[in-house]
Amino acid sequence: MHSCKVAKNQAGQRLDKFLHKLLPAAGSGFLYKMLRKKNITLNGKRAQGNEVLVLNDEVTLFFSDETFAKFSGQLPASGQTSETEPTLQKGRVSSQVREYENAFAGLQGITILYEDDDYLIVNKPCGILTQKAVSTDVSLNEWLTGYLLQKNPAFGEELSAFHPSVCNRLDRNTSGIVLCGKSLPGLQYLSSIIRERRIRKFYRTICVGALKKAVTMQGYLVKKSAENRVTVSRTPPSAASGEKASPIHTVCSPILVTDAFTLLEVELVTGKSHQIRAHLAEIGHPLAGDYKYGKVAVNRLLKEKYGLEHHLLHACRVTFPENLSEPGNFLSGKNICAPCPALFTELEDKLFGR
Repeated sequence: MHSCKVAKNQAGQRLDKFLHKLLPAAGSGFLYKMLRKKNITLNGKRAQGNEVLVLNDEVTLFFSDETFAKFSGQLPASGQTSETEPTLQKGRVSSQVREYENAFAGLQGITILYEDDDYLIVNKPCGILTQKAVSTDVSLNEWLTGYLLQKNPAFGEELSAFHPSVCNRLDRNTSGIVLCGKSLPGLQYLSSIIRERRIRKFYRTICVGALKKAVTMQGYLVKKSAENRVTVSRTPPSAASGEKASPIHTVCSPILVTDAFTLLEVELVTGKSHQIRAHLAEIGHPLAGDYKYGKVAVNRLLKEKYGLEHHLLHACRVTFPENLSEPGNFLSGKNICAPCPALFTELEDKLFGR
C-alpha cells in the first residue's frame, strides 16, 4: 500500500491528472479500472478521477511495491524483484537531478527579473531553447528545475508528482522575457492569463525599410510543418484546401526610422509561432537578420558589417492584468521589463545614429 498526502504543488488539479504524473507508465484504462475497484481511493472513499484535489487530501494506492515501482517508472515493465527497487529508484532520481544540475550549470546568461513563491520571470539570452525539441536537448525548462534544486535540494522530493515549467515559448534565437511557474497555482494562473489574452506582451525588433506609421495587422497563419515555417493569409483558407489556419493579430509602433531600417515595438495580441516574423515579412518589412523570412542581401550586409547571424527580436516587456482577487495578485498590474542584448543595442546605435 502507498499513501500520498496532497501538498501545495499538487492541490488544485484533478485526481486523474495527479495519478498520471505519479504513475507515468500506467495507461488511463488501468488507472480508471483501479479507481472503480477501489484499489485507488481518495480520503478512504471510492473516487471517479475527476475530483479536484485540495491541500492534505490523502490518495491511497493498494498496490504491491513492485507494481507501484513499475508504473511509477522506477522499474522496467518486464519487472525485477522488489529487492532492487530502492537501488533503481535512487539511481533514477539521481540521474534526473544530475540532468537539472548540469542544465543550471551549463546554460549561461539567464538573468532573473522577478521571483516569489509561485513565479519566476527571467530574461533568456539568444541561442537557448525554451523547451526541448528532442530528448537530448538542454533547455530553459531543465535550467528552471536545476535552479530550484540549487536553492532548495529538498525540492527533488516533489518531482515525482510536480514539475515546474515555462509558460510561454520563445524561438531559440529570440531573446527576452519567459514566464515560469514554480508551483502548481503559479502554473495554472500564468497559463490562464496567456490563454485568455489578459497579459500584454511587447517585443523590440529592427525591421528592414521605413515603417513610418503605426500599423495593426490581422490575418491567418498557415503552418507548413515540413518546412518549419508559416505563411500569412489575409483570408481564412478554404475547407477544400485542407490547410489549418490560426487567426493572428499584431500591432507595430515605430520608435526610430531611417530610409533603410525601423526600430519597432510590437505588441503580440495573439501568440503564434513565428507570428511577428511572418507578419512583418508579409507587409514587406522582414526582421533584420531573419534568414527564414528575410532579405538575403540585407542579411548578408548585416553579417559582414556587424556580425549579425540571427533575427533581431527581443521580448522586452509584459504587463499583467489587475487581479487583486485572483491567485496571481502579487503580479497584479505589474510591468516587467527586460533590457535588450548587447548586440541589439549596439546595432541600434549604429543603424540609427544614437
